[in-house]
Amino acid sequence: MTVRVVIVDDQALVRAGFRMVLDSQPDLAVVGEAIDGADALRVLARTEADVVVMDVRMPTMDGVEATRRICRDHPAGPRVLVLTTFDTEDDAFAALRAGASGFLLKNVPPEELLAAIRVVAAGDSVVAPSITRRLLDRFADRLGPGPAEDPRLARLTEREREVLLLVAQGLSNAEIAARVHVAEATVKTHVGRILAKLRLRDRVQAVVLAYESGLVTPGG
Repeated sequence: MTVRVVIVDDQALVRAGFRMVLDSQPDLAVVGEAIDGADALRVLARTEADVVVMDVRMPTMDGVEATRRICRDHPAGPRVLVLTTFDTEDDAFAALRAGASGFLLKNVPPEELLAAIRVVAAGDSVVAPSITRRLLDRFADRLGPGPAEDPRLARLTEREREVLLLVAQGLSNAEIAARVHVAEATVKTHVGRILAKLRLRDRVQAVVLAYESGLVTPGG
């Protein structure tokens, strides 16, 4: 199966570099390019894509707003992989809340970009849970306090709430399995049910919800 990618960046040289790297792979194909967020929405209106590689800082419409609209208007896909730099973590965090499936630094090696696109296309997140937790801790003041008992959590069983808590604390499936004394495959099933019940796209959104709902507190 070929992963169809749309590249969104206001710099032509960056787009050309990404296209060259992606087109060198037999399982990846660049099916469109856009110069900003508004242009990306126009491209996606006429182009079938699996992954959008999205810059953050762009004129007309930035990557955060474009991500929000893509995830709102195309709930079944494509999935968004946001690119950021060390000094734009605020924007990357905002993009995760808007529905992005993860983010990378723009200076990652080509092989990491390729791997991330494949992971996102497969339905997972490219942000490690432990990194997600640290990012959320850093920007927790932007989340605001959650209710005493978020009604969304009522959809989960006690075991699913326990698994969500451990996911939000940065544990991998293997670590969660060891903690609750079940098979790793069982944890994977629990995570899948959590995402389905809460209508979330991936683990990143699950962690965001855990913080927003008050299930996890920064540093807790």
